[in-house]
Amino acid sequence: MSNIQIFIGSVYGGAEEVAELVGEELRALGHEVTLNTYARAEDLARDPNEIILLCHSNTGSGELPDNILPLYLHLTRDYPRISGRRFGVINLADSCYTTFNEAGVMLAAAFEDLGAQRIGEPLVLDASSGDDAATEARNWVKHWATLL
Repeated sequence: MSNIQIFIGSVYGGAEEVAELVGEELRALGHEVTLNTYARAEDLARDPNEIILLCHSNTGSGELPDNILPLYLHLTRDYPRISGRRFGVINLADSCYTTFNEAGVMLAAAFEDLGAQRIGEPLVLDASSGDDAATEARNWVKHWATLL
């Protein structure tokens, strides 16, 4: 089984709730999971074999939440050695904004630009879709875990 660290970026707690739910699902499948609400540069380097799961919201202006922004800045300014690291993406966004999912694309691109390997397709939870985010996240993570 895999060690997974979930980096959480949340403004009002929605992404944190989804991360907790996904973490529970992954633990039930036998994975070791750590939730990290304030990811720092050191957290990227703590275990090169650890899989990173990004779970964050997207502000109306298309920006990352303040608690995950330092990680993005570290990736784009300091260029840490994360080539080959495996990661996944869950982004909570709202399609009524023209900046829909921009933060998710931006953060994933920062990882990929440094050679990290994305596992599967990102999950984009659209607040305007009417779909139940918990159900969507559970279904997605069960499939995602098979790719590990």
